[in-house]
Order: sequence, then C-alpha cells, then structure tokens
Amino acid sequence: MKLEAVELRRIRISLVAPFETSFGTQLERDILILKAITDEGEGWGECVAGEEPDYSSEYVEAAQHVLVHHLLPRLLALPRLTAADVKGALQRFHGHRMAKASIEMAVLDAELRARRESFAHYLGAVRSAVDCGVSVGIHRSIPELLATVGGYLDQGYRRVKLKIKPGWDVEPVRAVRERFGDVLLQVDANTAYTLADARHLAQLDAFNLLLIEQPLPEDQVLAHAELAKLIRTPVCLDESITSEQAAADAIQLGACSIINIKPGRVGGYLEARRIHDLCAKHDVPVWMGGMLETGLGRAGNVAMAAMPDFKLPGDTSASDRYYHRDITEPFVLVDGRLNVPDGPGLGVNVDVAYLESITTSSQVVRSSAAD
Repeated sequence: MKLEAVELRRIRISLVAPFETSFGTQLERDILILKAITDEGEGWGECVAGEEPDYSSEYVEAAQHVLVHHLLPRLLALPRLTAADVKGALQRFHGHRMAKASIEMAVLDAELRARRESFAHYLGAVRSAVDCGVSVGIHRSIPELLATVGGYLDQGYRRVKLKIKPGWDVEPVRAVRERFGDVLLQVDANTAYTLADARHLAQLDAFNLLLIEQPLPEDQVLAHAELAKLIRTPVCLDESITSEQAAADAIQLGACSIINIKPGRVGGYLEARRIHDLCAKHDVPVWMGGMLETGLGRAGNVAMAAMPDFKLPGDTSASDRYYHRDITEPFVLVDGRLNVPDGPGLGVNVDVAYLESITTSSQVVRSSAAD
C-alpha cells in the first residue's frame, strides 16, 4: 500500500457537560482528525492530545506541527507502507507518541478496510460486546457527586471511576460506597499525590476499591513500588506506561498489579497490543482507558477492549456521555455494554457533512511523487 496524502482536520466540539479533572475543567475539545489517502483506499485516525500539555507533554498544536513537518514526510516518501511499518519508520523521531498513534491508526484503518477485515478481528478480540465503566470528574459538592453517580448507574454503567485529588478523596469515596453499596468502584489520582501521602491513601483500603490509578507522578515508578507495599488497594499505572518496555519494567519492579492501556498514550494500537500480550503473560489484568475520543477513537478502543486480558470494565462510555452529536454513528449503551464494531477497519462511518460543519481548519500533506 502506498501512502499518497494525509488530510489533517481540526474540529471543535462541545462536551455534554463540563468535565472536571485534577488538571481543570473541559467545556469543549479541539481535536485533530486524520484521513490517510492511499492507493488502496482511505482510513481515519484521531489524535488524543489535548489543547494543553497537562496530561502529557503533548498537545494538539504540537502534534499537528510534528506530523506535518517531520512524521508525514518520512512516511509519504516510502514506496510501500503498512501499519506495522510505521513505528520503525518513525523511530528516529523521539517521543510524540500521540501524533504517531494517530497516523498509525489511519494507516491501519485504510489497510484493514482494503482487505475487508475489522479492527476486532485483527487485534484478536474474543467478545462481541464489552462491559462499560464511566469516569466521574471532581464535583463541587458530595451531594452533586452522588446525583451524578446515581444517574450513570441508572443508565446501566457497570463500574464507576472517581477522580480524586488532595482534599477530595476519602470523603467522596466513602459517600459513594455508602450510598451505592457494592458497585464496582475505583479511583484515579492523575499523579496528584506523593509517597509521603501513603498513610492518607491507605484510608481508601477500607472501601474495597478495584484499584487506585496513577497516584504518584509518572516518572516515580520506584515510588509506586514502595506505595504498593504500604496500601492494600491495588495500584494501577496509567501515565507511567508509555511503551511495552515501560510496562515490563513496572511489572518487574512491583510498581503495579493492573495496567490502564490507552493506545494514544503508548504510540498506537500495535504497541498497545504488545503491552496487552506482555501483561497476559505475567497475569497482570489490563483495562481500556479513555481520552474523550470521538466515535473514531471509541471504535478502536472498544475493539481492543474485547481482547482476552481486558479483565475490568474500561472507560469506554457511550457517545452521549460526552457529545450531543458524534462524528460517527453513536455508540449506545445496551445493558451496560457497547457492541464491538464488526465492519471493515474501524467499522464506523464518518458523518462528513457534520465534520465539515465543525471544522476549524484543514490541510493536506502529499507525497512529492503525487505533486
């Protein structure tokens, strides 16, 4: 397959409700969407980088710049290209995993559509539907939090994740546990604590949580190993896991007993599959994280979440959890699950007219041979 051109399109889409995290409030998303144009067809990709470099060092403006000026020219110059070639072809460029993931995704979608194979089949999915959890941001008050959680449980979500930070942790968790009984419950700290907070975090042990996600800064893998010895709640790593090698090191050090996989964070679905296989080998369960994806990223994530070692419900919420209108057909919750797309490639169709209406800018990068 020859990559002939890539269209980069920025869209701005409002969220259903403000999304509160440890980093701040999101009201809308500025998203970079890619369309890979090849001699065998087209494929779509989505960059999960946010507007600010807060979750990671990557942000959407920089992702577009590095794609246009460095990554895409390298790929467009190749005589033939498959998704499996992308990582090696871009090896000389350090970092920028979210940008790399977006083009690998678009190439993989084009490749699979051309041969009429679904993401799910290609990745080795073993389920036709996946259990869904929901991520609940930091609220202004506990009563508001309880109302939000109750609403999601009424919709059928099978697991609740609460964002926590210093000053908003033990009491909100206690309130949710007391109000909703044995609901599957976990917390996400987004690196907000230090090892000195271990005694405080140990208070969460009383609530029988599935896990505590990324309590310490991402570069403190050894500190996570120490924390894991001081609390009973299983430690899960998110931001610290940037590659298969990072996952292998964390497992060997005892820094985690569960891993959150986000394909965009680790450089793409192929690296994410390698992490899944590594974790399965070491009996470390994984679950699918979320980055407020549109239907494109959600389609890939749901397909991957159907793989064997995804043992816990992921943050693969329905489309209406985040968007009044998605850029693809919506993912709808059915009995707490989302169906895995089984059509070619990502298995979803882009609503091109709607995409055009929310586009803020677009550009096309072509191979020199196509000029």
